[in-house]
Amino acid sequence: MKLIKEMLALAATGITLVAVAQPAGSIRINQAGYYTNGPKVVVVTGTGNSDRFFVLTAEGRDTVFKGVLSAEKTSLFSSTKTRVGDFSKVQKSGRYVIAVPGAGPSFPFRVADDVHHEVAVASLKGFYYQRSNEPLEEKHAGKWHRPAGHPDTEVLVHPSAASKERPAGTVISSPGGWYDAGDYNKYIVNSGITMGTLFSAYEDLPKYWTSLKVNIPESGDALPDLLNEALYNLRWMLTMQDPHDGGVYHKLTNALFDGMVMPGVTKAPRYVVQKGTGAALDFAAVMAQAARVFRPFEKQVPGLADSCLKAAERAWQWAEQHPDVRYSQREINPVHKPDVLTGEYGDRNFRDEVLWAAAELFVTTGQKKYFDAVSERRKDPAGLPGWSNVGMLGYYTLLRHQKALPSYAVPVTKAMRDTVLRIADLYLANTPRNAFATVMGQSARDFIWGSSSVAANQGILLVNAYLLTGHKRYLDYALTNMDYLLGRNGTGYSFVTGIGTKSTLHPHHRPSVADGVAEPVPGLLAGGPNPAMQDKCVYEFTEPETAYSDTDCSYASNEIAINWNAPLVYLAGALEALQKKAGYVKK
Repeated sequence: MKLIKEMLALAATGITLVAVAQPAGSIRINQAGYYTNGPKVVVVTGTGNSDRFFVLTAEGRDTVFKGVLSAEKTSLFSSTKTRVGDFSKVQKSGRYVIAVPGAGPSFPFRVADDVHHEVAVASLKGFYYQRSNEPLEEKHAGKWHRPAGHPDTEVLVHPSAASKERPAGTVISSPGGWYDAGDYNKYIVNSGITMGTLFSAYEDLPKYWTSLKVNIPESGDALPDLLNEALYNLRWMLTMQDPHDGGVYHKLTNALFDGMVMPGVTKAPRYVVQKGTGAALDFAAVMAQAARVFRPFEKQVPGLADSCLKAAERAWQWAEQHPDVRYSQREINPVHKPDVLTGEYGDRNFRDEVLWAAAELFVTTGQKKYFDAVSERRKDPAGLPGWSNVGMLGYYTLLRHQKALPSYAVPVTKAMRDTVLRIADLYLANTPRNAFATVMGQSARDFIWGSSSVAANQGILLVNAYLLTGHKRYLDYALTNMDYLLGRNGTGYSFVTGIGTKSTLHPHHRPSVADGVAEPVPGLLAGGPNPAMQDKCVYEFTEPETAYSDTDCSYASNEIAINWNAPLVYLAGALEALQKKAGYVKK
């Protein structure tokens, strides 16, 4: 009788459970789901719908919660109108949908413990699919298995990188490493922030990462899978240091981008190009952190920590001797042939790289000269990490290890702590202005090339604020950005391939285009809304928070990149690791 009454009541409200006039995407949710005891928010877009919403069991038979939507709000960064509902009182594990009269049901979602486990596994496994010189076997890669890509055992020294010891045309071996993004080249600068983020994830929450297995060839050995995956790229990075002077080549690349083909199909020459200050400092930071991370695993990887530290110190010395060597293809190509026209990752300011590298070297070695270098840069503006702005990574490292630092470091770490918390508090204060009730999207500047990584990196900063203070509010707001990435956003897409009902299907990613498999390679984070639309593709919507095109043409909004996946790995893993401590699940 209760079931019949509920169905009659729903029919009276105008809710249609099967045939829906409006797209389900007008109800924006985290498509992966919500923690049992955690905050749960739904956003309804459009106008003219009811002010009521209902949480139903997935098959639509029972209503488990009835709620009221907030007053309508127009977004600051699109013409979208939204209303927000809170259903945090739904705490029973299960599968549900949300229904709004006139808007139809939402996509199905779960309420459960470990609800972001799949995201953590998939996003880390995404790096395995980017491995360059080894075959991806079916037992690990499933339907996305493929032969090995570029072996990179016969790489040419480009004229821009020539030296007395290694003249132009010298053949070197530089195998391994991850393909950087949707293309098949490998870049030291972008590997820098990627590796730093992954190592930081491990250092912050080692117990969680030690237990996580993601079915890569090394799974089950004595190293955590996160470190096994990072080691694959670390060993490639070590080959990019010139053994004669300690300098680091900017990238390993074709002269031109490969077409939309599988890796290794084309046989164009591969080059290492000019050494640069940015590459040397990013390399030094990663190697110093790697020395620290792998030191406890001396038995498993003998000598690695020592080799990494030596490489870090040599790269630092080279950067001291060459403090302003900028990589610019506009300057190189008129002088050195062939022209190199692949991703540049050009940077004109190395102050933030100095701070990060010095911070990692100081924590690893304890040498005061590195702390002095940090002190010289401490008053530089600090902001959210990006490949060209890595200073905050140094903040995170010094704060993570502050209790073990000498007393003279206290004033600096205190100032850094204040900076991190000031930024975090601004995020919290400004969230109510956001029509989607997320930290992401408080400013039009959030919607840049790789905007999804902005959301993930904001989440990381908030996790750090939580780790520094123990205040749960910071983790709650970090969770809003996971909601954003998985569907609670202006587009209605989950930007993680393979996660959610409406997820990115056509990323600008050569293997996903060329492999003959309908579904894209899973676990990859699409770039997200980018109103600059540099690719000149067709965008149905062009406002800042909706300028996204799920087409492989759209490298400006729909490419994937390792430096975007890394903060997703960190954020998903941190939420999973901290769910019990934060009270998101029942103890």
